[in-house]
Amino acid sequence: MSIPSSVGAGLIVIGAGLGIGRIGGSAVESMARQPELAGKIQVAMIIAAALIEGLGFAALLLG
Repeated sequence: MSIPSSVGAGLIVIGAGLGIGRIGGSAVESMARQPELAGKIQVAMIIAAALIEGLGFAALLLG
């Protein structure tokens, strides 16, 4: 694996981690403000995190 592709892979992992972290933080804040919607927020959070993770894996494999 060459250096540019290693740097690119690292950036992909960092970006995916930051995105999932931001989703998780926002979801927890939303659940604290509206506890009655916690179930719907959690489902939306998990779906969004799975899509980001899948995109990260695809970028790593194709890159």
